[in-house]
Amino acid sequence: MSNTAQGARARARIEVTAAIKDEARRQLAAEGAAKLSLRAVARALGMVSSALYRYFPSRDDLLTALIIDAYDSLGESAETAHAAVADADPVLRWVTVCEAARGWALAHPHEYALIYGSPVPGYSAPDTTVPAASRVGLLLIAIVRDARLRAGGTELPPLPDDLRAEAERMAADFASDLPPETVAVLIASWSELFGLIGFEVFGQFHRLVEDREPFFRHAATRLAHGVGLR
Repeated sequence: MSNTAQGARARARIEVTAAIKDEARRQLAAEGAAKLSLRAVARALGMVSSALYRYFPSRDDLLTALIIDAYDSLGESAETAHAAVADADPVLRWVTVCEAARGWALAHPHEYALIYGSPVPGYSAPDTTVPAASRVGLLLIAIVRDARLRAGGTELPPLPDDLRAEAERMAADFASDLPPETVAVLIASWSELFGLIGFEVFGQFHRLVEDREPFFRHAATRLAHGVGLR
């Protein structure tokens, strides 16, 4: 086969893969992840199911691709926003990343629900999703690490005895150059960040928090202070 023919086939595969993902996202928005069906996607695209299986052998393979795309899109938004303030003080850098994550979630609520909403029955995300899922967390860790290098760090309260071993394990796994006290608070702050975002995306702030942007900025700043940023 000529290089021209191979290139045309590769482009066609990319285009069909993108069309399958786009239709799957439309179905996610309309029906939710639990009802995602390869047959329904194929039907909407005018394809026979056997043809679609050449691109995604199972529903789980398609879900995994959508999950990785969502995490990568979220991570890219956070990293792009951070790059614009990379020389600023660490609290501003932290808050900028948090606000970028919130902005992405509000603009992509169904994709946010896919990665941070209720688990999809019968689906278990493979390890291939971890690098994309880690992008925002690693960026927040990098901000804290850089602040400690520049300013010597801020001492956090000592850990309770029953958390010490787990905090040391988390530090060894995720940021071995940071104290266990810092890593434990970082992981808690990461979960609190997406809890805040999830409350807004899923309507839990209705008639509770109306002016949500300054509320979120204040909460994100408190999270920054909690991990020792000043």
